Amino acid sequence: MHSNPTEKVKATTGERHNHRHDPRRAAFVGAVVLGLIALAALWLGRAHAQASSTAAAPASAAAPAIHTVPGMPPVLDARNLYSGIAADKLAAAVRGDLDRVYVPNLQSNDVYVIDPATLKVVDKFKVGIGPQHIVPSWDLRTLWVTNNAERRTDGSLTPIDPRSGKPGAAIAVDDPYNMYYTPDGQSAIVVAEARKRLDFRDPKTMAMQYSIDVPGCPGVNHAEFSADGRYAIFTCEFAGTLAKIDLGQRKVLGYLKLQMPARRFKSAGAVAPGKVWEPGETELCTVKKGMPQDIRISPDGKRFYVADMAADGVHVIDPEALRQVGFIATGIGTHGLYPSRDGRHLYVINRGSHEIHGAKNGSGGVAVVDFASERIVARWGIPGGGSPDMGNLSADGRYLWLGGRYDHVVYRFDTRDGTVAKVKVGIEPHGLTVWPQPGRYSLGHTGNLR
Repeated sequence: MHSNPTEKVKATTGERHNHRHDPRRAAFVGAVVLGLIALAALWLGRAHAQASSTAAAPASAAAPAIHTVPGMPPVLDARNLYSGIAADKLAAAVRGDLDRVYVPNLQSNDVYVIDPATLKVVDKFKVGIGPQHIVPSWDLRTLWVTNNAERRTDGSLTPIDPRSGKPGAAIAVDDPYNMYYTPDGQSAIVVAEARKRLDFRDPKTMAMQYSIDVPGCPGVNHAEFSADGRYAIFTCEFAGTLAKIDLGQRKVLGYLKLQMPARRFKSAGAVAPGKVWEPGETELCTVKKGMPQDIRISPDGKRFYVADMAADGVHVIDPEALRQVGFIATGIGTHGLYPSRDGRHLYVINRGSHEIHGAKNGSGGVAVVDFASERIVARWGIPGGGSPDMGNLSADGRYLWLGGRYDHVVYRFDTRDGTVAKVKVGIEPHGLTVWPQPGRYSLGHTGNLR
């Protein structure tokens, strides 16, 4: 039976009316009412004061300041570690540098130089054996080509002057597959992949300072640094693990074996022209270990994201606990990771193959992940198929440039709608860089600036 709310109000009112002339009741009710009024006034006053304080001092809602290691530049915004790479943050040191895209071609042992304004190759020059990545130095004044001479002993680093775009004399360095910098800029970290070793070198002369062995990390190749610069986490491609390194103590803190998803995407062919790129059907994931590649930090520094070629997605890691907390399925052969200029999105590059040496015209593409929700908000395919690999954004963030690893081209994705342009380059382009880049200093790879 449904009661009538009007009748309840009348009954209650009538009951109060019956006690109207009881002086003790009136005194008690009056006291209660006065007390309630006083409490309400106090609550409203506190709420008003709190609102006024918040409006007057918005900084009080900001994340706590991050105390960085000695020598590391301060964190500009603890809520967004990428605030320093916004489009308007070009450092004075790079303002006179040429606008160029530098492409290392692994099999033709050369670097192609593209003018991004015309999409034309304007220069090319020979470098050492097996150029893998082009790495901006910590001080932004040199671009280093890492020639790791796989299965040989004559690796080298070739410096490029970003002011002229011309190479200098190469320096002999053992097995430089990739290169990073300590956050204080005191050391270049040569990632000696085949040696399972991290070589810390003078950032200008490349003279050896010391090494850290990582025996549990075969295929060590990519890295990311904590927000405060205390540690780095490296990916171990051939073990399916991560290695956490204490940079101050110069030691391995531990390893994490990545958990594979229950299902992954089936290998597929090219995307038909006019169709939206989507990974397609899935299958049971029978692979027992992953192939982790690139790794990047979340804007607030609380999570690391790890691209995995075998898992077809991104592992989500709690870096402090060195624990896996999630997974985002993105596409076949997940490989590279690049944050947007505003720190809102993560561009996840899917190479289109589970194999190290894949076929041309694969099911490669880019998945755009929203950092806040960790959901995919857009997908960009390559008409006719492709194999996007490593690269970086243009200074204004409008274009994402990527090497087409198995297709011998460079892709330029328009970040507004995913439209793709292509430039033919040498054989097997890998970790290209776009220069100049916004930011105060470089942590290495193809331009991980902060």
